[in-house]
Amino acid sequence: MDDEQKKDETTEDQESQAEVNEEPVAEEVTAPEADQEPVVEEQTEEAPPEPEAEKPKAEQPKAEEKKKKDVIPGADLEPILVEMDKPELSAEEKARLEAEEEEKARREAALAATEEDDTAASRAPAKMEKGARFLATGKRKSAIARVTLLPGKGEITINKRSIEEFFPRPLHQTMAKQPLAVSGYEGNVDVRVRVHGGGISGQAGAVRHGIAKALTEIDSELRGDLKRRGFLTRDARVKERRKAGLKKARKRPQFSKR
Repeated sequence: MDDEQKKDETTEDQESQAEVNEEPVAEEVTAPEADQEPVVEEQTEEAPPEPEAEKPKAEQPKAEEKKKKDVIPGADLEPILVEMDKPELSAEEKARLEAEEEEKARREAALAATEEDDTAASRAPAKMEKGARFLATGKRKSAIARVTLLPGKGEITINKRSIEEFFPRPLHQTMAKQPLAVSGYEGNVDVRVRVHGGGISGQAGAVRHGIAKALTEIDSELRGDLKRRGFLTRDARVKERRKAGLKKARKRPQFSKR
């Protein structure tokens, strides 16, 4: 009996020691397992969605930034008119504006007066006797024109040639005919001219001067209209003579220091 009791006690002691030894082992095994399971679950849950969610988020702002750069800021806005207060003008500026307005009015009046003069000058020409001749001399630059007016149908001959042949340019033709057109004698008088010296432009001016002077011989009342337009004034402008030591009237040769 004593032996059996001893065996029972030894077995109980061994079982108790085994339980004591097993308890910490179970705790050591279960503790890390309990700690590792949530870590694995966190990795499996968070790892896969990261690459899918981050890539489009990085691409979307770039596309939005490009769109913002392409669009001009404020293009959709409508302009707003803002009325600014006009600054008060000084006395000098007011006087200047008034003077400009007066000058404009004066110019308009002068233009109206010239139009009235044109209509007055185009009155009926004076009657001329058959065989009458009116002579005059016109000058411009170095050109001299001797003009003869005869009653006729408006033929103009210069140096035994027609005006269209002698003055090919329309500018010179109209220049020579100006006194006749203004006075209303165009088409009622034949003009014969002998001109020499100068160039084509100077000869045209000389013919105009001679015709205007001859018309005043026919009708003295035309003098005021023709003089106001400058047809009776001798244009004394000529080319200035060359000076000694110069290339032209004022042009000097190039200066050389050495």
